[in-house]
Amino acid sequence: MPLKGRLGLESARVPHADRHGLMWLERGRLAVEDGNLVFTTAGFDDLEPGAYDIPYQQVSTLLLGPGGVVSHDALRILARRDTGLLAVGSKGVRLYAVSMPFGPDSADRARRHATLWADEDARVDVARDMYRRRLGGELPAHQRDLDSLRGIEGRRVKKVYQNLADQYGVEWNGRRYDRNNPDSNDTVNHGINHAVTALYGAARIAVAVTGAVPELGFIHESSGHAFALDIADLFRSSVALPVAFRAAKKVQQQPGRDIEPTARKMAGSTLKDDRVIPDMIDAVKELIDRDA
Repeated sequence: MPLKGRLGLESARVPHADRHGLMWLERGRLAVEDGNLVFTTAGFDDLEPGAYDIPYQQVSTLLLGPGGVVSHDALRILARRDTGLLAVGSKGVRLYAVSMPFGPDSADRARRHATLWADEDARVDVARDMYRRRLGGELPAHQRDLDSLRGIEGRRVKKVYQNLADQYGVEWNGRRYDRNNPDSNDTVNHGINHAVTALYGAARIAVAVTGAVPELGFIHESSGHAFALDIADLFRSSVALPVAFRAAKKVQQQPGRDIEPTARKMAGSTLKDDRVIPDMIDAVKELIDRDA
């Protein structure tokens, strides 16, 4: 049984705390009192208002959400104990900042990531594994051209769009996104943009926690967070797109409702309820730690 007044792993509000040692904190102040790390909160979700000792020795990373503040002394203790701190959006829809330490106290995964990325054959193998996960099946051994895989995946995603449109009874005229004039997009495309942005924030958290190298993507290349984009795309069809179409349906049923907060809140709830971030962390480890 968890001790009263202690925010131990048994009572952490996020289900994946025991899998990866992540703990979520919101609406409160993280500070040091009598040598102990204490979080004083106004309450959030299922955590009642009060002051809680944080068992930072048993936690790999604290995720500080909206309404959270942290003292200098708390950062000092976290750094001394090699406990990470990420400033995140509600339920992981954004990653705003990473405190010291910047990742696990080991370079093994980063070195392994760089080795896979630098070897052309290994890099294609990882990319193929990503497409296999996205396509939901094995790929022909001879098919190692990424452009052809992109084409196959593009055709599959078109079917996903149409199936979701039929499922939710939402009009769908194709994927469109005008970067120069984003407001010109229709409701569903707006919903996709916001849901995918939330998913990308979650992927950045997963990459930061695992100590992988965010710049070294296997499919995406130019972004400084290319690997996070790779990871986000693994969950695009199963997480972001259903959220977008559900949000569009809700807006359709309630005229005057704004698609942006609707999609963002739905995405946050899905990330939490479906344990998406822990699944992303598992995916990073499986992709990078292969044959290690």
